[in-house]
Amino acid sequence: MRFVTYASAGGPQLGRLDGQAVTPIPGLSLTELIGLGPVGLARAAHASEAALPLGDLRLLAPIGEPRRNILCLGMNYAEHAAESLRAKGQPVVMPKVPVIFTKATTAVTGPYDDLHLDYGLTTEYDWEVELGFVIGKRGKNIPRAEALDYVFGFTVINDVSARDVQTAHGGQFFRGKSFDETCPMGPWVVTADEIADPHALTLRCMVNGVVKQESTTADFIFDIPAMIEWLSKGMTLLPGDVISTGTPSGVGFARTPAEFLKPGDVVVCEVEGVGKIENRIVSA
Repeated sequence: MRFVTYASAGGPQLGRLDGQAVTPIPGLSLTELIGLGPVGLARAAHASEAALPLGDLRLLAPIGEPRRNILCLGMNYAEHAAESLRAKGQPVVMPKVPVIFTKATTAVTGPYDDLHLDYGLTTEYDWEVELGFVIGKRGKNIPRAEALDYVFGFTVINDVSARDVQTAHGGQFFRGKSFDETCPMGPWVVTADEIADPHALTLRCMVNGVVKQESTTADFIFDIPAMIEWLSKGMTLLPGDVISTGTPSGVGFARTPAEFLKPGDVVVCEVEGVGKIENRIVSA
């Protein structure tokens, strides 16, 4: 199944996507539905409200108000790790443990929304196409062999990053990753059963129609079971937690010369089998 959240007169509304039609699922957010487990999926499957044309709806982030920060991995594609280290003048050595940081919940915005970025704070906004996944059930110290059982589904994320701010706080990424409207997400969540192999998906990011990133999740340094195993060590993962799996090579700051997003730019991020989001950059 595919789940969307869309704007309605009564506020954000959850729906089931079937082709180009959306069936409302009243009374639940996607996080609440996930928390119900199989009961929630059954309720979604049997929803029978009058369907609405997808094209008539304004889609919001499928999980617009996550219960806590987006959990993110950095330098999780081998080629991206190499380009980042070279750009910083550091030896190219692959991480031995995952690089983990978070993005504030208030960074989340819709899959087609304009991104109102504050150019008084930085001019170094960068693009990062990422595969995101959503945790489906509570777990702690999850063994790698069982980890994929905890994945509810997948979505597309653009981890927009303020590069100079990211590096200006003692190596702590949080501040430069958490400006408002720097986490467009969507356009929906695709349940895990619809993705045969999440480690063989093509990702692509285009800026103004020019391909900037194109790679595959086969280039992960830490695959999804390893991510879940590491993140759940001593920390309980909760239904509805959103995890962003890192970005491939081709980011702006590592280019020669460096490239950054400007007002008027249009950024498209796409993950094979999952979906495509598109956002225009606007100066706040």
